[in-house]
Amino acid sequence: MFFHWTYLLLIPGMILVFWAQQRVQSTYRKYSEIPSRMGMTGAQVAKTILDRMGIYDVSVEHVPGELTDHYDPSAKVVRLSDVVYNSNSLAAAAVAAHECGHVLQDVKGYKPMNVRAALVPAVNLGANFGPILIMAGLFIGAFKFLIPLGIALFAAVIIFHIVTLPVEFDASNRALRLIDELGILQGEENQGARKVLNAAAFTYVATALYALLQLAQYILIAMGQRD
Repeated sequence: MFFHWTYLLLIPGMILVFWAQQRVQSTYRKYSEIPSRMGMTGAQVAKTILDRMGIYDVSVEHVPGELTDHYDPSAKVVRLSDVVYNSNSLAAAAVAAHECGHVLQDVKGYKPMNVRAALVPAVNLGANFGPILIMAGLFIGAFKFLIPLGIALFAAVIIFHIVTLPVEFDASNRALRLIDELGILQGEENQGARKVLNAAAFTYVATALYALLQLAQYILIAMGQRD
C-alpha cells in the first residue's frame, strides 16, 4: 500500500475538520432547544426578511434532511430543512436568516458569490480528476507529466474554498443585522444566533485549511518525484 510521509500533514486538518463539525452540531443542538420570544418559525423568518426587503420573486420551500438548508439562485428559492422550516428556535431563525443573506447577495450582485458560482464547473473537475491524475503520475512512470496537471486542477478547489469564506461570513453578517433590525430576535437572543452562525462559519475555515494541506501534500510529493 502506497504511503508517503506527507500524509502526516493531513492529520491536523482532519482533526480540525472533525472538531469543527462536532462544534457546529453541538452548538446547533443547544440553540435548537431554545425558542425565540417572537415564536417565528424558520419559514416565517425567511418570508418576513424577504418581504421587508422587497424581494418578492424568491420563494421559501421545505427540503428533507438535517441542515440541508441552502439558497438556489437559479431557481430563486430558499430551501429550509426539517429542523429549520417548522422550528421556532434561535438556531432555526439564524439559519433561515443566513440563507436570506445569500438572497441579498444575489440581488445586490455580490461579486464573491458570482465568482464562486462561476468556479463550480472547474471545482467539480478538479475535485474529481485532480487526485486521480496525481496518483496516476505517481504509480505509472510514463505518466509523471500528469502530476503538475493534477495539481493545477486541484488548485481550483482551493480557490473555491477561499472565495467561499467571504461569501459565508458576509451572509452571516447580513443575517445578524437583519434579525436584530427587524426585531425577529431580541436582546441576548442575538448572541445565540451569532454563536450558531460562527460555529457554522468555522467549518468552512477548517475545510479550506484541510484542502490547503492536501495541496501542500501533492506539491511535496511532486517535488520528491523530481529527485
